[in-house]
Amino acid sequence: MDKKRHLTVIGFDFGTKYIGLAIGQTLTKTAKPLTSITNIDGIPDWKALKKIITEWCPNAFVVGIPLNMDGTTQPMTFYAQQFVTQLKERFNLPVYEIDERLTTVEARSQIFSSKGFKGLTKSAIDSYAAKLILEDWLQLPEH
Repeated sequence: MDKKRHLTVIGFDFGTKYIGLAIGQTLTKTAKPLTSITNIDGIPDWKALKKIITEWCPNAFVVGIPLNMDGTTQPMTFYAQQFVTQLKERFNLPVYEIDERLTTVEARSQIFSSKGFKGLTKSAIDSYAAKLILEDWLQLPEH
C-alpha cells in the first residue's frame, strides 16, 4: 500500500445473517459504525452494499476473519473468506483480512456501557464490531 496516500476503507464484520459495516480512513486511523446489511440464504444484499460503496467511494476493504480462540479455522472462517473473494471480484478493490476474535463481545460491552441494554440492537452490535475490526487494522504499523 502507498503510505503517502490517505485511504478511505470500509470494514466488515461478516455473519451468515448480517454483515456489519464501518467506515474509516488512514489519516486519523479512526473508524465509525455505518450500518448492517442482510444475508439472504447466505447471499449478501449486493445491491445495498453497492449503494454504500458508491456513496463512500472506498479505496479498500477490511474483512474480519473469525477464528477459534486457539487461532484455528472454523466453519465461519470459510464463509468469511468466500466473502473476501466475492468482494475482490465484484468491486475490484484491495481486500485485507484481519483476525476478528472477540470483537462482537467487545462491541456489546462498549455499547452497553454507553447506551445500556436498549442500545444492544443487532445492527448496532454488528456495525460496532466492524468499527473495532477496522480500527485494529488501521493501527497496524504499515497503515
